[in-house]
Amino acid sequence: MSDSVLTSVLLPVALAVIMFGLGLTLTVADFTRVLRMPRAVLVALGIQVVLLPVICFGLVKVFGLAPALAVGMMLLVASPGGTTANLFSHLAGGDVALNVTLTAVNSVLAVITLPIVVNLSLNHFLGDGQIGLQPAKMLQVFAIVLVPVALGMLVRARRSSFADRMTRPVKLGSIVVLALVIFAAVYTERANVLDYLVEVGLIALLLNVLSLAIGYAVPRLTGLAERQSIACSMEIGIHNATLALTIALSPSLLGNSEMSIPVAVYGIVMFFPTALFAYYLSRRSVRPGSEALPGQPVA
Repeated sequence: MSDSVLTSVLLPVALAVIMFGLGLTLTVADFTRVLRMPRAVLVALGIQVVLLPVICFGLVKVFGLAPALAVGMMLLVASPGGTTANLFSHLAGGDVALNVTLTAVNSVLAVITLPIVVNLSLNHFLGDGQIGLQPAKMLQVFAIVLVPVALGMLVRARRSSFADRMTRPVKLGSIVVLALVIFAAVYTERANVLDYLVEVGLIALLLNVLSLAIGYAVPRLTGLAERQSIACSMEIGIHNATLALTIALSPSLLGNSEMSIPVAVYGIVMFFPTALFAYYLSRRSVRPGSEALPGQPVA
């Protein structure tokens, strides 16, 4: 099977299936829940949309990454969280309802914020304002992100029992798809993969650790409850690598396999620090006030 078929057909279809699966887990209440916990949502999104790209940009400059690899890192950090964050949040004792809300809202925002971050990164690192995610390509991002989610939500609203049965298979399928996409990205750049691993492995690991730590510490400092802070940490520390890989590899979007390497490396290394941090959080004793109601400050 040729690389062009993989990147132009199978990869977008696989992502659409994953986003449809995400939609099967969402309801309108997951969006309206923002009104019940506005501070938690604003804090988490502020970190993810504003602070995290700034931190990633600083890491990229300090490490002196090659331009295409630097853009790949910025593409990764601009991608929203995914359903994997919900799983880790559950294991760590986080507020999974908040995770679902953050994933829903951030997936919508990413249609706007992701192209902005990517285009600014392309202009800065490659100095080419003629490539990237222009309006027509932004519509494609919209189509592969929001349309399947909306269809999944529609199915859930009309066939909730079917949606519940499909939740577990879709999650397992998402993991398999991510593994296959990472393999495809690494295989495409197999001649340089060892050099890339050396170049981006440490920065990918640092980004994950910093994202988890800041995603937990800042919400706590702003007075959010323990469970909400855990949810924020997992949502901020785990990105939708499949979306980022699709944008990097798809010929109709960026079509640059080198940009996919940081995403693929992150998709591998993120599981180890995240699992350790989730285990650590799950073993902590619940502090007084940590079970405050959503949107309420810690006592």
